[in-house]
Amino acid sequence: MPIVRASFFGVETLRTSCRPPMMSSLKSALLPAFARSDAPSRETLRRSMARERATSKAEIERPRLVLASASPRRVTLLAQIGVTPDALRPASIDESARRGEMPRALVTRLAKAKAEVARDQIANDRDLADSYVLAADTVVAMGRKILMKPMHVEEAMATLQLLSGRTHKVQTCVCLITPDDRIRTKIVDTRVRFRYINRSELESYIASREWRGKAGGYAIQGLAGCFVQRLIGSYTNVVGLPLTEVVGLLNSEKFPIQYNWLRYAEVDRV
Repeated sequence: MPIVRASFFGVETLRTSCRPPMMSSLKSALLPAFARSDAPSRETLRRSMARERATSKAEIERPRLVLASASPRRVTLLAQIGVTPDALRPASIDESARRGEMPRALVTRLAKAKAEVARDQIANDRDLADSYVLAADTVVAMGRKILMKPMHVEEAMATLQLLSGRTHKVQTCVCLITPDDRIRTKIVDTRVRFRYINRSELESYIASREWRGKAGGYAIQGLAGCFVQRLIGSYTNVVGLPLTEVVGLLNSEKFPIQYNWLRYAEVDRV
């Protein structure tokens, strides 16, 4: 109820809350619970299978691997170490760098995002739900400047002119999600120095269209290999998947990578 009080200048009205004290305290107690945004996550076949394995302490009979990419280069590189993905689940995400984002932070964020999207795609697939998920993202950087995949001829030309006669860094983040949803990442750095590329070579390379869809506008395993003057680090990292680090991640998480190596020996005997 309003309270009327006399003052020197007239009548002053003070308003007090008409809510009972109990209601106010109840609201302040419940408000934090309603404000929380961490709603319970949706149950999936993948999670229920992981729980069952944890309870029974059973191993996956035949571990499967899903590659979160449709890149022929990455498929070929995996085949080189005797690994054939059971499925490809390319993730369509926005690969734009955020304002002020450094190359290392960008590749880590994108690799994790790709792996998580692919994992969610298979979460209720009876054949793939308990698979390992492997993803990778590669960027080319000149200092802090990130050289994205050129979309047009003019962009490709400007990118290669910038790389000509200079050293740049190729960074790849490999992300592995285990069947029980543990996330492992590894970043690999390689330094590459290009010799000077003259105008005629540059125009011919652009005309070859090999630069399309390539980080930094070139493919080291293709025609652009003749531009490389020096390389410090992993060659397969520049191609798109650092094999030493991939094998290390898979082995550390008990994925049977050597299984196919023994089969190669059997084929060789035949």
